[in-house]
Amino acid sequence: NGLLCAGDDLSPWRLIEAYRHGIFPWFAKDEPVLWWSPDPRTVLYPGEFKISRSLRKTLRRGAFEVRIDTAFSAVIAACAAPRRDQAGTWISPRMIEAYERLQRIGAAHSVETWIDGELAGGLYGVAVGRMFYGESMFSRAGDASKIALAHLVGFAKQRKIGLIDCQMSTPHLLSLGARTIPRAEFIAIVAELANLSEAPQPWLAGERLAL
Repeated sequence: NGLLCAGDDLSPWRLIEAYRHGIFPWFAKDEPVLWWSPDPRTVLYPGEFKISRSLRKTLRRGAFEVRIDTAFSAVIAACAAPRRDQAGTWISPRMIEAYERLQRIGAAHSVETWIDGELAGGLYGVAVGRMFYGESMFSRAGDASKIALAHLVGFAKQRKIGLIDCQMSTPHLLSLGARTIPRAEFIAIVAELANLSEAPQPWLAGERLAL
């Protein structure tokens, strides 16, 4: 099922090294830190992102603003909040603290959808080399998380980010163009993209994203 090992180190160095090898932490509140590398792996190639007719209309209306890294803590807190279809959350206070440390050193990022001055949706994840590892998303308004993802895809194309890791398969992600690939194939891609010596341009806090 992809479980590799248990450990207790969520330092920025350990997390970045894990992502560099296609591994991520995922554990419940009372569990040790569990490290995973599922097979198959769900991924989204930026060029394969699917925009539905309704989302395309929403994007054309443009009654929103999309920003980078202006409300990382608010985004991860919203992703950690209870949801109607879930009994609990894996984004514990310890995980939040670990990813906020990553954000402070420029490795973790949030993409935020703002409507009428309010945070309406968004996502967060980790950037290593030319890989983006998506962690979670949330929405408080129709299509708000999809708007953020659409702009992340546009940003990825501009910055030559080759792959967005989605970790686990869900019908929602598959409907947006994500697909599953064998772990061996995923690890080979990560070995190339995450270790490119020529890094993408920095993600600038407060940068407004456009498609």
